[in-house]
Amino acid sequence: MIAYLKGKLVHKEPTLVIIDVNGIGYQVTISLHTFAAVKDQEAIQLATHLQVREDAHILYGFATPAEKIMFQHLISVNGVGPSTAMMVLSYMPPAELREAILRDDVAALQSVKGIGGKTAQRLVLELKNKLRKDGADVNVPASAHNTLRSEALSALMTLGIAKAAAEKSIDALLKKAGNNISLEELVKQALKNA
Repeated sequence: MIAYLKGKLVHKEPTLVIIDVNGIGYQVTISLHTFAAVKDQEAIQLATHLQVREDAHILYGFATPAEKIMFQHLISVNGVGPSTAMMVLSYMPPAELREAILRDDVAALQSVKGIGGKTAQRLVLELKNKLRKDGADVNVPASAHNTLRSEALSALMTLGIAKAAAEKSIDALLKKAGNNISLEELVKQALKNA
């Protein structure tokens, strides 16, 4: 899996970019949201999702991890493919899309070209609980506190700790220490408490 690409933006269109990474040009399909974020940059980094099909390997790129996570949630819904997911993300930024799903705002979802009533209802039905559970993962962590929390949570889950137990332990430790704790120390202490 290609997690991200970092390189020189050599070609850009509203739906795709070509990134030169050490002499190799990667064509990456993007949303309008990502295009707006990277169009004036020369050196860029995009979070990516690689879709492998019988006839093609397609890279999808995202300006933020939140957009990538939302894309992965969207394509997990039956009947929503990568093209439809990119269309949805072109119409609505990840935070707005998340709020529409959590509010059961089927009308807002139907305003996206290619999303009918049944698909909009399916998005709400299948993603509402996932987005509630993954709230911290879907929103881009804006502060150092949230970044530290999400990195520690990821580390603990990789080590086999259940998400709920990890979150409880991390939140308790961060409440005590605030941002005056390193990632390594937070993970060590959380492992003792989880």
